[in-house]
Parts: sequence; C-alpha cells; structure tokens
Amino acid sequence: MTTTGKIALFVGGTLFGSAGFKVLGSKDARKVYTEVTAAVLRCRDQIMRDVETVQETCSDIVADAKIINEERAAEAEASFIEDAATV
Repeated sequence: MTTTGKIALFVGGTLFGSAGFKVLGSKDARKVYTEVTAAVLRCRDQIMRDVETVQETCSDIVADAKIINEERAAEAEASFIEDAATV
C-alpha cells in the first residue's frame, strides 16, 4: 500500500471514528443504553430471587435430612440397647 493510501485510510478511519463517537453519544443512543441497562438490572434481580429460592429449598432439604438421620440414629441406639438387654 502506498503512503497516500495509508494516509487516506488513516483519515477515513479517524472521520469514521469521530462520527461513531457522535452516534454513540447521541440522546437516542443514551436512551437505548439506559433501557438495556434497566433490562439487565431487572434480570439480575430475578436471578437473585431465584437463587434465594433455591438456597431456601436446599436449607429445608438439609434440615429434613438431619432430622431423618437423627431419627435413624435414635432407632439404632434403641435397637442396640434392646439387643444388649436381651443378652
């Protein structure tokens, strides 16, 4: 590529970049950014609610499992005591 072509490419890129900044900084673009950000925040809130629900459910499951294990341990201990008493 010649020097003139490189300079033309540089100038064209600079102009295109400047126009891009103006478009990206326009009121319409800002409105779009704001709407997209609001949507992302709503999604985040919903995801956090879902995570909280899953955590609560898991806590309930763990609590129920502990109760089951305590009951089984008590039954096993009672069975052991009965066996020891009959011997």
